[in-house]
Amino acid sequence: MKVMMDANCAYRVYEAIELARKVEKYDLFWFEEPINPDDYKGHQLITQATSVPIATGENEYTRYGFRDLIENRCAAIIQPDPLVMGGVTEFMKVAALAQSHDLPIAPHGKQEVNIHLASAIPNGLILEFYRGSTDPMWDKMFEEPLAIVDGYVSPPDRPGLGITINHEALDPYRVA
Repeated sequence: MKVMMDANCAYRVYEAIELARKVEKYDLFWFEEPINPDDYKGHQLITQATSVPIATGENEYTRYGFRDLIENRCAAIIQPDPLVMGGVTEFMKVAALAQSHDLPIAPHGKQEVNIHLASAIPNGLILEFYRGSTDPMWDKMFEEPLAIVDGYVSPPDRPGLGITINHEALDPYRVA
């Protein structure tokens, strides 16, 4: 099992490089969001300075920003979030651009949407998955929550996103 390290943009470039070099011996799966998401040059410098794969993109909101990240090799793994970057169509454009540069996509955000997207692209890498232990309401929000079986998740075969909202479980939290 490989470990992932997520900095949530906590470091300066030189600090991220220093830390990445120190953890190279542990063969991390990735070092996620090491610095300010708008510092493309900084991401490029970190990527060039370490063998640890740099993952970024959850705080990128346009395909033009992703173009700059991808074309300048600012990361080894791209993490678009379709819920904040313009939806499925924009996500698919970014995935195609990443594929043309031989970069994998690890969609950021909600698994009920991203399971379909990761399954639909040839460069899908991994699915971020939230469990009920992360948020007690998570497994109650949907009538048929996604489940991990032997380390894998399959997309629902029902229409649309394949999910049904559990209104009864959510009604106590209704504000209007």
